[in-house]
Amino acid sequence: MNLDLLRDLTDAIAEADGAAPLDEGTWLALRHHPERFVAVVEDDGYALLRGGEHLDLAVAPDHRRQGRGRQLATQVLDAAEGSVHAWSHVDHPGARRLAEDLGFERTRELWVMRLPHDVPLAPTDLEVRSFRPGDEKELLRVNAAAFAHHPEQGSLDLEGLQQRMAEAWWDPADLLVAEEDGRMLGFHWTKVHPAPAGEPPHGEVYVLGVDPGAQGRGLGKGLTLAGLAHLRERGVDQVLLYVEADNAPAVSLYRRVGFTHGARDTHVQYTRG
Repeated sequence: MNLDLLRDLTDAIAEADGAAPLDEGTWLALRHHPERFVAVVEDDGYALLRGGEHLDLAVAPDHRRQGRGRQLATQVLDAAEGSVHAWSHVDHPGARRLAEDLGFERTRELWVMRLPHDVPLAPTDLEVRSFRPGDEKELLRVNAAAFAHHPEQGSLDLEGLQQRMAEAWWDPADLLVAEEDGRMLGFHWTKVHPAPAGEPPHGEVYVLGVDPGAQGRGLGKGLTLAGLAHLRERGVDQVLLYVEADNAPAVSLYRRVGFTHGARDTHVQYTRG
């Protein structure tokens, strides 16, 4: 698979659509487990089927509205095993039409919410510390419990954690942990995205997880505020996060902190079978 060509394609598509067409998890899988993919990558677009059930499909901006998306999709969908899921990383009308044509139905919405730099933050007295080697087991335990019903985040294992910690952006100081008597109660993994020269970076609420057994103690809000304060100290201009649109408690928490959701900041998952 030509990953250089794929990177060039995704860069051009991201510039045209305002959102990256491949997420981090897919790029990690492409680099570490290319054998899991049935792939077609050409100059005008690509279709990637991972594990027989996850479809990534995009057409270069200059080649759209010519039926190319359907042609690419049909080249890999024969290898599908049962249900197939596909993301549209903006709620694109072309994606809607193609999904209907291929027999997919809209099944999930993921919101991007944003917090500008000038929104004041409430203080928090929650005590947190940075991640330390040896925290991996507890982190994975809390993550699995907090995201037990989340199809992507809940499946994070030690290999996936180590892959993320091997990325250039990883900094243990950006992963904040709340604990009690040596047991992790929750964590806020923040992320700083680099920016072009002369511009401030932007931050991300990368993963925020609270042990269900510790809920009801204000940990979600406290960890959110502690992480945001940390990102402000890192000099970020804007903070973003991804949240399931139907996760009402989380959306309410983030709105109270000052995050907003814009009309174009909706990712849609389509499912067939």
